[in-house]
Amino acid sequence: MAEALIRTTGVGLRYPTGRLALEGIDLSVSAGELVVVLGPNGSGKSTLLRCIAGILRPTSGKIEVAGQEISSLVGRSLSNARMALGMIFQHPCLVRRRSVLANVLTGTLGRHRTLATALGKLPASEESQGLRCLDEVGLRNLARQRASTLSGGQAQRVSIARALAQRPRALLADEPVASLDPEAAQEIMRLLRRLSREDGLAVLCVLHQPEIACCYADRVVGLRDGRVMFDDQAANLPSCQVAALYERLAA
Repeated sequence: MAEALIRTTGVGLRYPTGRLALEGIDLSVSAGELVVVLGPNGSGKSTLLRCIAGILRPTSGKIEVAGQEISSLVGRSLSNARMALGMIFQHPCLVRRRSVLANVLTGTLGRHRTLATALGKLPASEESQGLRCLDEVGLRNLARQRASTLSGGQAQRVSIARALAQRPRALLADEPVASLDPEAAQEIMRLLRRLSREDGLAVLCVLHQPEIACCYADRVVGLRDGRVMFDDQAANLPSCQVAALYERLAA
């Protein structure tokens, strides 16, 4: 069995207001696996990703990334542990006036904590790494082009290259296709699946589209009210289980 690069055990999060956002989340994502999390708005999908990324701290349970328990880490120790995780968001958040390659190179800054990088200088020694990452997403030919000239799908592929420049062992993708047209969305999902299968990355992806999840994921996890309702192989997932996640929205 492949190594579990992301593992949560009994993870819960209760906000200071008393609202329970997550309860008893047990989840694992192995090397070479693409897992999609589905659920209605407010179900806890993005909250779960933020806990795994160390942006939020769970109030119970533990989170392991690449074999290291990170849920109790702070400061530099947390920053170092988070290097194993690449983050991809709904919006690429590129610096539009800078080149595609310059945007990708920002993903290497965690390895270069110097005064020069703190002042915005990008490490020239990482340029070959940045170009390799652009090769991975099929955009090396656009390396010197300004990010402002990219289409939505191209910009999202650059954001994936930026995450890869970090040399992560796992990727967290929070609604990476929500702002894209259907063709670009399929392209991004094909890319994420290839990165998991060919490069051995563990990919945990939040989506709102059950049909895309079932087409590309190895496993699909359903969240509702901060709890796991199912965790099943995509090929075996009954459509009625997915529909039940959203029943209250339709009522």
